[in-house]
Parts: sequence; structure tokens; C-alpha cells
Amino acid sequence: MDPDLPLSATHEVRDRCLCLHVQRAARVLARRFDDALRPFGLTNGQFSILMSLNRPDGPRLSDIAPLLGMDRSTLTAALKPLERAGLIAAAADTKDARAKRLSLTDLGRDRLKAALPVWRATHDAVDAGLSGIGPDDLRQGLMDVARGGRP
Repeated sequence: MDPDLPLSATHEVRDRCLCLHVQRAARVLARRFDDALRPFGLTNGQFSILMSLNRPDGPRLSDIAPLLGMDRSTLTAALKPLERAGLIAAAADTKDARAKRLSLTDLGRDRLKAALPVWRATHDAVDAGLSGIGPDDLRQGLMDVARGGRP
């Protein structure tokens, strides 16, 4: 073993690395919500996208990309299957012809309404399973990290 890279360094990263722990938790959460939302034909990511469109006025991509933590090209690719499935619609922005406004279709709204109680129940179970930290504190900490640790 390389003395400049001892096993203790591996243990330090395993035990301390927030990125590792957040990624691992995110994968477990994603699978759990994917399983819960599968009967509605949605993934957890699609549910979040649809929910981000639940607004009186259709948002632009640039309005929802930061909320979802996605870059525009990734979001554009994620929107395509939702549009093909008839869950969302895109229309030209009346103030900026280069931009599109996104909205839920009636089918998308109905799908979202049907899935919401299952999302809530799954979330309640996740929240109840946390130990040593309240869900609100965890969310606030994650939002702090997402902001880059800045207030």
C-alpha cells in the first residue's frame, strides 16, 4: 500500500464525505419514490418537473431549471417524454418569441393530482425514518449546501 495514500484516507472519505453520503441517500430516495410513483407512469424526476409547472402562468425553462437544479439541456431532454405522453404542452412566449412557456395539460394535472397522495405518504414515511435530525433541519441544510454555503 502506498504510504502517501493509506487506508485511513479511504476511511476518512467514507466517513466524512458529504458528497458521497448525499449521493448515496439521493439514489436510495430516488428508487423509493420511483417505486411509489411507478403506478402513475412517473419517475420522481418527472413528478418534480410536473409539480414545477403547477403555476397560474406557464413558466419558461429558465424559470424552472434552477428550482430543479438542472441545466437547460438536461431539462429540455427530460421534458420530451412528458410532452410526448401528453402531460405537458409548450407554447411560444408572447413577450419573447425565442422562449417557450410550459404548462400542464389536463392529463398532466390529473396524473399529478392522482400521484400526490402517494408522494405525501411516501414522504411522511421517509420523514418518520429520520433519526437524529428533523426533516426541516435536513432540508434547510441541503438548501444551504445548494446555495454554496452562502446565506
